[in-house]
Amino acid sequence: MTDRTEVLSAPLVIEYPFSRTTGPVIGAFLTGLREQVIVGTKTSDGRVLVPPMEYDPVTGEAATEIVEVGPGGTVTTWAWVNQPRPKDPLDHPFAWALIRIDGAESALLHAVDAGDIGAMSTGMHVAPRWRAEREGHINDIECFEPDGSR
Repeated sequence: MTDRTEVLSAPLVIEYPFSRTTGPVIGAFLTGLREQVIVGTKTSDGRVLVPPMEYDPVTGEAATEIVEVGPGGTVTTWAWVNQPRPKDPLDHPFAWALIRIDGAESALLHAVDAGDIGAMSTGMHVAPRWRAEREGHINDIECFEPDGSR
């Protein structure tokens, strides 16, 4: 028996070479973001989902009615980022938060630029800070900021 110290390796590239159309529901959401408007979908029992979903996750029924909500919302939970990573939306400490947009039942995950951890709290009201150049992407909202309205 001989000692083997050679390590075998092979390159592996993981890719997803396809594209997907957004469809009428997500397309309306992304178009709204480009126009500085947040929309959701209304379910048959009147709940509003943001981000919008094509189907009610409770009943499985189609949820095609598009309604405008917000633009502000309430932080339902959050986690502080002391050292942002290169691909994070902000280059200084911030929070990732679930934000229940005003008029919606569900929450949207986005960044909150609160300045420091002491300024963050569950239940605080925030408003979107829109990018100057928007293209119909979730990053059209640069982040949310405390708005002090509540």
